[in-house]
Amino acid sequence: MDDVDHGVMTAQEPGDLRRGSGVALWKQIAETLEGEIASGQRRAGARLPVEAELAERFGVNRHTVRRALSVLAERGLVEATAGRGTFVKEPPLRYPIGPRTRFSEIVLASGREPHGRFLGSQVETASPEVARELCVPPGTPVLRIDTMHEADGVPISCGTAWFVQARCQDLDLVYAATGSLTRALSTLGIIDFRRKETRLGARPADERERELLSLAAGRSVMVVERVDVDVAGVPLQWGRSSFAADRVQLIIKP
Repeated sequence: MDDVDHGVMTAQEPGDLRRGSGVALWKQIAETLEGEIASGQRRAGARLPVEAELAERFGVNRHTVRRALSVLAERGLVEATAGRGTFVKEPPLRYPIGPRTRFSEIVLASGREPHGRFLGSQVETASPEVARELCVPPGTPVLRIDTMHEADGVPISCGTAWFVQARCQDLDLVYAATGSLTRALSTLGIIDFRRKETRLGARPADERERELLSLAAGRSVMVVERVDVDVAGVPLQWGRSSFAADRVQLIIKP
């Protein structure tokens, strides 16, 4: 049953609800917060007060607040991030994919702060798939690096990339220290590289992706597979990344 107050209406003060109006309280809270977002009072990326604070402000229980926030999330106005809170949703990050695709440069150009997080690495033998993409014999030692990327602290993507171990010795250690693949490669003398091929797909997020990207059950990811080559055209890395589908707008550039 909707949380509706049918009592006598009283003079309304800032933050009060129209009690006794016949309009569900959760709906009024959602409309109030939506109005604050639309007016710019709560800007994109801003963190909303926690449920307890909103419940105190509006004089309702936390269940009522939670329902209002759920409605705003369904409308794409706010997004809850596990362990961080609920934020006014940023517009999708415009993410051009072309011959030179660099996460940090793309995020900085949007006015946000990029950050790469090193999740782990290991040396393994190239599977037939990895060997084919890197143009090496199956069984060749390759360095696997698992990462995730954020913009203003909001998870954007997570993924894995493979490099020929003999060529990229200690690349994982440098990446872990710098948070930038471009800077890490430059320390190995690989100053530039370009995108040879990009493949796009989409599917529901799996459990690991939901955890890393703070996605609710049922949310989708865009899967981007890429092959990057050095200036001589030799394959440098093959990778597969999962992007939170509603946080980015992939733009394919020639």
